[in-house]
Amino acid sequence: MTAVTKSKVELAAEQAAFWNGPGGQGWLAAYGRIERSLVDINKDVLALADVQAGERVLDVGCGTGDTTAALADRAASVLGIDISQPLVAVARTKNIAKAAFEVADAATHAFEPASFDLLFSRFGVMFFGDPVAAFANLRRALKPTGRLAFVCWRTPQENPWGLVPLQAARPFLPPLPRPGPEDPGQYSFGDRARVERILKESGFVSARIEPLDRPIWMGSDVAEVVANADRFGPLARAFAETPPDQAAKAKAAIGEAVAPHATADGVRMPGACWLVSAKVS
Repeated sequence: MTAVTKSKVELAAEQAAFWNGPGGQGWLAAYGRIERSLVDINKDVLALADVQAGERVLDVGCGTGDTTAALADRAASVLGIDISQPLVAVARTKNIAKAAFEVADAATHAFEPASFDLLFSRFGVMFFGDPVAAFANLRRALKPTGRLAFVCWRTPQENPWGLVPLQAARPFLPPLPRPGPEDPGQYSFGDRARVERILKESGFVSARIEPLDRPIWMGSDVAEVVANADRFGPLARAFAETPPDQAAKAKAAIGEAVAPHATADGVRMPGACWLVSAKVS
């Protein structure tokens, strides 16, 4: 069965298995690098959210709780929800004041209706098997005056930080899966028209989708970028199935491809996102 023919239920199950398995473990292993790479984007999406004192916030795809903590600095309370047990377990160890965490699928979880002022997400909404149903479910959790604010990646072509290493390594790795246009994944919200359609069909109004371009910090030097290439991200699964000699060639090719982007402050490559906001009514 190809990715194109998989049902929405199967796609959701795949995401749950991935984030409770290699995806969650890979994220934890790369935690420091990932958080540093997203420092500037964090500031932009938190500014978009503009949390007010007294508000109750839902942080979708909260991961290890860094965005939850930032939201809780101003909100009355924050509920962080994530499908990944390993990530939520780490978030709970941080004992963040005014925050609680739950392991659940935000797409189907039975939230208390009309109980949140803000739906927030940093790169956590692109993995829904049925995004329209998911956003409709989340909309029901918002008050009539509620709003959403999230950030998602644009297309792979606009994100050299992800595309360049992949293209360099591709000749030496097993064929990489090509997700269908409606399949969940890192870049599944890259098409602006698709994001607009999902929000409209799920009942949100007054959607605003603005481009955000920020350099992505990939490592302190080329050697670090190469060393991390097989640990987390789209190449990790392909490297796991690659003979050592071919893996070495792939890593050498990645090193050559990212070398021009090395700076005194590490390897930085262009990144492209959408900043998205909308209202319940």
